[in-house]
Amino acid sequence: MDLTPYRRVLAVPGVRSLLLVGILARVPTAAVAMTLTLHVSTALGLSWARAGLVTAAYTVGAAIGQPLTGRLLDRRGLRLTMLLTTIGQVVAWGLAPHLPYEPLVLAALVGGVSGPPTFSAVRLSLAALVPADQRRTAFALDSMIVELSYMVGPALAVALVTSLSPGWGLYALAAGFAATGVLVWWLDPPTRPEGEAIPEVAPRRRTWISPRLIALMVTAAAATFVLSATEITVVATLTEADAQRWAGLTIAAWCGYSLMGGLVFGALRRPVSALTLVAGMAALTMPVGLASGWPGILLALLPSGLLCAPSMTATVDKLTDIVPPVARGEANGLLGSAFTVGMAAGAPLAGVVIDGFGAPWAFAAAGGLGVLVVLAAGPAYRRGGRPTDEPAAMPPVSAPTAV
Repeated sequence: MDLTPYRRVLAVPGVRSLLLVGILARVPTAAVAMTLTLHVSTALGLSWARAGLVTAAYTVGAAIGQPLTGRLLDRRGLRLTMLLTTIGQVVAWGLAPHLPYEPLVLAALVGGVSGPPTFSAVRLSLAALVPADQRRTAFALDSMIVELSYMVGPALAVALVTSLSPGWGLYALAAGFAATGVLVWWLDPPTRPEGEAIPEVAPRRRTWISPRLIALMVTAAAATFVLSATEITVVATLTEADAQRWAGLTIAAWCGYSLMGGLVFGALRRPVSALTLVAGMAALTMPVGLASGWPGILLALLPSGLLCAPSMTATVDKLTDIVPPVARGEANGLLGSAFTVGMAAGAPLAGVVIDGFGAPWAFAAAGGLGVLVVLAAGPAYRRGGRPTDEPAAMPPVSAPTAV
């Protein structure tokens, strides 16, 4: 495989440091759900269901907060946004160890709403730094970095919560957000193309929220819905087969397939539609339930796994094409909310199918529903265009952008 496209991207000034900081800054976010779950179940000694409710509160908060912090990023720049969100994270997770269950649910909600826009900031910076014809490769690199962060974050959370005194896992989470927030604030990567200024008046949303963008967000939600459902179904399937000890290895291999797929996708010369990739991933998930034993599941996950990172990359890449730079922070926040909603919906639906019909059927249900959602989004995506004839961005002020 020709790695020249990756070498070109990494040779762009500022990209290497941005990606390195991106790995570190995303680890605390990846560790939140596991830290909260283990804190409620071990430190507070409550049920897994109540632990899930706290995590759900955080997820709802994140879905609400990402567009808000994205808009703040567009209007006030990266440094102020990171300062405010980092303070919010330190307060929420610093107080959390002292709270009983009900206030902890509220703290988790606040922690989600005030989450730092690290994902959006890295994508915006890549779009600003990298030439347009190299963005897909850059976003593929970023997608692989996200995979690594989500492999490290939960494992680190387990290690910290189980090895430290009760409550100190949340203190570690607060410290992690503080350290990475300061790091991103110090690096201060550009979030707009060079020379572009913040407009005096923010563009109206109807000038850039088009049918194509809505279809893209629906497709993004379908992608994470399938991924979330697949993850819990893999664990349930192996548990039913008395092979639960292989669940961690199987999930890690699945992540590895995604990394390989992202590596290949980023080096392709011709783009592939995000809808095609997500529909393909969903369709290839459906027959996984036919496999038997953990080696069979391990192999059956390969085809769909190879399309995971490419699906995420393609959605981000297309969003960058159809949304003007002045609104990309909020648009990325909306995309992040779509990812979050899909992730939150996947596991409960899979659980219902597993309880009612058995684990193998959950693969078929999740994949089939994912395909149907993408097909439903297809007409709006093909229609594309902006909803109005107004310009996408308002006239900028003469001063350079301060980020």
